[in-house]
Amino acid sequence: MRLTSRPLRAASLAAASATLVAAVLPGPEPLGIGDPLFPYLGNPGYDVLTYDIALTYRGADGRPLDAVTKIDARATRHLERINLDFTSGTVKAVEVNGGGAGFTTAGEDLVITPRQAVHAGTPLTITVTHTSDPAGGEAGGWVRTADGLAMANQADAAHRVFPCNDHPADKAHFTFRITAPAGLTAVANGLPVPAAGDRGAPSADRTWVYRTRHPMATELAQVSIGRSAVVHREGPHGLPLRDVVPAAQAARLEPWLEKTPAHITWMESKVGRYPLETYGLLLAQAETGFALETQTLSLFPVSMFTGDRHPKWYVESVMVHELAHQWFGNSVSPRTWSDLWLNEGHATWYGSLYADEHAAQPLEARMREAYAKSDRWRAAGGPPAAPEPAEPGRQLGLFRPIVYDGSALVLYALRQEIGRDAFETLERAWVAEHRDGTATTADFTALAQRISGRDLTGFFKDWLYGATTPEMPGHPDWRSEPPSDRRDAAVAAEH
Repeated sequence: MRLTSRPLRAASLAAASATLVAAVLPGPEPLGIGDPLFPYLGNPGYDVLTYDIALTYRGADGRPLDAVTKIDARATRHLERINLDFTSGTVKAVEVNGGGAGFTTAGEDLVITPRQAVHAGTPLTITVTHTSDPAGGEAGGWVRTADGLAMANQADAAHRVFPCNDHPADKAHFTFRITAPAGLTAVANGLPVPAAGDRGAPSADRTWVYRTRHPMATELAQVSIGRSAVVHREGPHGLPLRDVVPAAQAARLEPWLEKTPAHITWMESKVGRYPLETYGLLLAQAETGFALETQTLSLFPVSMFTGDRHPKWYVESVMVHELAHQWFGNSVSPRTWSDLWLNEGHATWYGSLYADEHAAQPLEARMREAYAKSDRWRAAGGPPAAPEPAEPGRQLGLFRPIVYDGSALVLYALRQEIGRDAFETLERAWVAEHRDGTATTADFTALAQRISGRDLTGFFKDWLYGATTPEMPGHPDWRSEPPSDRRDAAVAAEH
């Protein structure tokens, strides 16, 4: 038998081993972290620490933005492949830990094959050179405005803008580097970096750099590019505030903008110190049909403040709603999307409480009306803490009345059950103990039991998971109207 030389034999063995690994490695497939409502969101095997996202915007002609997304993470298990959530863009190159890597797509995942496997517990740096498609549309992601772009990524659309681990369970710090033509203003979550410069961009362009000081879920990312004025003021305790508004309408909008410091003071009186580094309103020239609590910079359609479709008290309650989210949903984020009621129920609660205290809109009357509709809402979309999935391709369908007024109703019932003092103590403890983190419904119910000193197992089982609405503590005369058929329930869910 003829023997090969030692170096040649070693090379042959290495090649055979690589072929064997390739043979047993399963084909690329979309992955997820097991969220029952969004099974393919998020990816296992790593924990993202930071995102550094560079975007180059050339104008309002619809061309994709050039982008580079750098992700610093830590591997939590051995990884032969790495999945990122990403779609609606073209990937040009990928590097893993400084070396080129192979890549393909599977579903809405970018599947990366590094040259060498990444071992559990080791640092992981992924750099993706790609485009970011501003088409947006009903699927979310970029929102086209009259003068540029903004973002609306909730619930599952951040990966339509940049490669990411697109689930709130994996929060991270963000840096945004936005290059735009002269005459436009770019603003993002967090605060501007003082040393930001043009970084070699053409003289007609300017690069804006923003960085968050607190971890953030991908669904809360915000970048605004347009002909905007940035209006600065100071909030409580020297908190820097900045609003981003159409430059031509800044003076007209000032009576609304100047309300924010008092709103923050009021929220702090209820739940404690504002938990983030800055706050402000982004008033976009786009008919979004909704407001959104993007972290430190809440998104609103400017028409909400310039038109007469809504009474002033209602607009102000929506402002407080989005502000309240900075505590409930942003600082304390849901571990799974089934915990969404903790975000929206609390924001609705504080928006309604503000209207009660400042605009003679009784909280009890709103809760009684919600109670009357609650069984219909539950039939249409499930109980507050066990919502039914949205229809495929219509993920905003998850945001049904049961997670807003239906979930605020749970908080009202809890306050009735344990008393106002215990309830207010619970609210402060919740945002303090879970600040900058994620939390679950089980965490909330356990804290409520600890603070109240009571076994609330039966109460929460019925109110959070029951198919029908329990009797309201203190209001045995309240009645919930059952849906006459499934159609009635569907109509209720759409409104």
